[in-house]
Amino acid sequence: MLSASRSNHVVAHPSAAVDFDVATDVEAEGASSATAAAAGNDVSVQALMEIDRLTEQGIAAADIAKLKAAGIFTVPGIHMQCKKDLVNVKGLSEAKVDKIIEAARRLTDTGFVNGVTYLQQRKRVTKITTGSTALDQLLGGGLESMSITEAFGEFRTGKTQLAHTLCVTCQLPTQIGGGNGKAIFVDTEATFRPERIRPIAERFGLEADAVLENILVARAYTHEHQAHLLSLVAAKMAEEPYSLLVVDSITALFRVDFSGRGELAERQQKLGKMLNQLMKIAEEFNVAVYITNQVVADPGGACMFVADPKKPIGGHILAHASTTRLSLRKGRGEQRICKIYDSPSLPETECVFAIAEQGIVDAKE
Repeated sequence: MLSASRSNHVVAHPSAAVDFDVATDVEAEGASSATAAAAGNDVSVQALMEIDRLTEQGIAAADIAKLKAAGIFTVPGIHMQCKKDLVNVKGLSEAKVDKIIEAARRLTDTGFVNGVTYLQQRKRVTKITTGSTALDQLLGGGLESMSITEAFGEFRTGKTQLAHTLCVTCQLPTQIGGGNGKAIFVDTEATFRPERIRPIAERFGLEADAVLENILVARAYTHEHQAHLLSLVAAKMAEEPYSLLVVDSITALFRVDFSGRGELAERQQKLGKMLNQLMKIAEEFNVAVYITNQVVADPGGACMFVADPKKPIGGHILAHASTTRLSLRKGRGEQRICKIYDSPSLPETECVFAIAEQGIVDAKE
């Protein structure tokens, strides 16, 4: 069951500063609670325009309550909804929806901006460290907020281990590669292990129990249940500062609930809607979305000419939705190889990292 407390403290230790080679004066402000820091002057929280502001434009409080019940908690969240979806909200007529949309447009500018202004808006983006210097460099500084990062590969390639590490590092202060917020983990394959969090937290000088308190975990059993859990995410993020949303894995339940080509179109349609919901959450709340994906053997005629004849499932729907796609494969021993499979800004290069008891680390030569 999803629950969290505002009073949980995640205290950065001097060792955390050493790991990321930052100045010691970071400790003074960085050694505060991830929750308390983000609730203060954090840019991502300030950028949220709560839906209650609609009362300034003459929208009734009862209608705002109906929007909240439908999972819409911010004014930008209204712009991200189709009119037909808003009309389907119980108690809202088409005339009321038109009035709400108009009021939202008066509160926020949804038109064009020039490149300089957009560059300033992009400064809100944060980078969350993966725990490996090599992997951070590959990703241009770490996992990016306001976007979806997908990692795919065979079993035992490090997808879930990276998710566990990110659940810890996202709670670090932004000055040392963190996200200054909590994490939500939607578990579709029963892969989340709280005992893995403890050594990772200790590595970064954090209190393990406090770190665990700031990770909300929900187990999904069907794709409908998975969609329902994601609908609850907006309510949580509107209440408290979060910096990471993990879905491990995004496609597992779809492979189970839909079978054969006869159900392929319906599967892809629902998968596409879920991915669109994830992107809206990423942009609305300035969080990093990390999803894992499975692979399938490619029996095509060209499979004998390529070194790795496996491809991620989900087709073009998933390929277009993911901002950055990472291909993971096994190396020697605990070493793993990560390759940029697709990205709008990163070159198609690869790096080597390793899996240790302390999470994702740099590989030893």
